[in-house]
Amino acid sequence: MSGENAGAATRVLAFDFGASSGRAILATYQDGKLAYQEIHRFENAPRDKDGRFCWDFDALLAEVKKGIALAGPFDSIGFDTWGVDFGLLDAAGNLLGDPVHYRDGRTEGMVEKALAVLDADTLYAGTGNQIMGINTLFQLLALQEQDPATLEKAKTLLFMPDLFGYMLSGKPACEASIASTSQMLDLTAKQWNPRVLQAFGLPQGLFLPPVPSGTITGKVGGATLVAVAGHDTQCAVAAVPTQRQDIAFLSCGTWSLLGTELDAPILTPESAALGLSNELGANGKINYLKNIIGLWLIQESRRAWRKQGQSYSFGELEQLALKAPPLQAFIDPDAPEFAPPGDIPGRVQEFCRRTGQKVPETVSEIIRCIYESLALKYRYAVEQLQTATGKQFSALHIVGGGTQAQLLCQMSANSTGLPVVAGPVEATALGNIAIQLVALGRLPDIAAARALIAETEPLRHHTPADTAAWDEAYRRYLKIL
Repeated sequence: MSGENAGAATRVLAFDFGASSGRAILATYQDGKLAYQEIHRFENAPRDKDGRFCWDFDALLAEVKKGIALAGPFDSIGFDTWGVDFGLLDAAGNLLGDPVHYRDGRTEGMVEKALAVLDADTLYAGTGNQIMGINTLFQLLALQEQDPATLEKAKTLLFMPDLFGYMLSGKPACEASIASTSQMLDLTAKQWNPRVLQAFGLPQGLFLPPVPSGTITGKVGGATLVAVAGHDTQCAVAAVPTQRQDIAFLSCGTWSLLGTELDAPILTPESAALGLSNELGANGKINYLKNIIGLWLIQESRRAWRKQGQSYSFGELEQLALKAPPLQAFIDPDAPEFAPPGDIPGRVQEFCRRTGQKVPETVSEIIRCIYESLALKYRYAVEQLQTATGKQFSALHIVGGGTQAQLLCQMSANSTGLPVVAGPVEATALGNIAIQLVALGRLPDIAAARALIAETEPLRHHTPADTAAWDEAYRRYLKIL
């Protein structure tokens, strides 16, 4: 679709999967204007199967087909999901069981075993990823050790967004941004790292050559299948509504991904020691970022309280947090005890007790502790990024569902001392949509998409306040880290 169709409407369908729900967003682009609506939302309910915690892929694919049916005619379709997880196909192209959830316990101890084969600095220099047990490499090593028969049958690995596309089009592909979450991709060559694969005895043939974000890979019905930035974080970053290079971004949802955009990866031992990660962005640049547990802590706390007969909306929890005294006690959101599902409120209390702090007792105090701790961890990450890159950030752009938590956005401004620009809420879906429009030739590039989003999406601005109190709280926070 080129210039002679400038007045024609282009309809694109974006599927955005999160860890607990998915949705289909239908967008129309015409005469320089973008309109979009959610046409289908569905639960993403992982389940225990054959001793593993798995994604229910058949159920998710059925929901995708339902969303396609509800959409009516559209010109293109694209999928984004969380990172690292994958499905395996046999020689006939059949899926070898449900994809295993990154929170499954099978990777326990795998990082230590892997680092005995390839040391941490070498592995980081070769892949750029923060070394985390959830990464694809360690999942494959667990499979190699615990279920070698399945790995032997596997002929093709497809990351989750590519797996949805394959099931609908019959065309397998490997999009580069999602591949860059795996701990196996050479970010400089943008190809699989042969040294890493050989070191761990992983067959090169299992991995398709990565294609850039925005590659047209096939057809779904009469619509064009676009391999958008398969990793939802990279879709969200594609929608950050600014052209400035001196900003930090925070994609805030179940996970918080705080980073900045670079022309080249930083692969030094110092960067590895800081726990910073390099991933490929939709525009070919490097997103240099820190993975931080995000609103998972709030979501899981709500579930725990609901089991006790207390139901709270997110808005109600925010109002309760405002009633608690400020800056009393803090947690490290990334402490290992906060990663598994369960009694997060009880673990918050235990963390504060163990670190000699005032123990939050009420719902108000616990929620305030979580929000403030996230804001302080954001400052910690901002300082690490500035140290590693030499940048001095002029603002923090927060995108995604977390922008609806106005208290957290204001706390983030207070803690970091940076002006916060909050929005768009639907950053991931908008990035998915934008990449499709670029692939179809309706937008020239990601920069143009960001300009369109800046013009059309509502943004909120938060100015730092109470910075002296937050500076003093940060000094205390560093001691508990």
